Amino acid sequence: MIYLDTSVLLARLFAEDRFPPDAFWEQPLVSSRLIEYEAWTRIHGRNVAKTHGEAARLLLARVALVELLPPVLARALEPFPIPVRTLDAVHLSTALFLHRHDRSLRIATYEGTLAAAAAALRIRVLQP
Repeated sequence: MIYLDTSVLLARLFAEDRFPPDAFWEQPLVSSRLIEYEAWTRIHGRNVAKTHGEAARLLLARVALVELLPPVLARALEPFPIPVRTLDAVHLSTALFLHRHDRSLRIATYEGTLAAAAAALRIRVLQP
């Protein structure tokens, strides 16, 4: 299973310099419900809902979303091995929650700090 960080979703959506190949999206993907909010905030911030909205819905439909559960949010309040931003703390907490049940979980991210924190927490990092 692959935990999908928003950076990877947005890279695909906005066709940035690097983004995962089509085969990546056929794998089991999971993320925090937070990814939905981050994606739509960025879409609306760029005023591209008309041109990118359907693609965003299709990408998000491929991702199993984990609700913002109290234990996940409680873990986000605790320190991490390296300082992280608030939203990254929620993503890391969700990934840790899932990692406890599936040790094969990998996190896909293009964010260096998130990748470093995940690696420090012994979650394998995938940079698709």
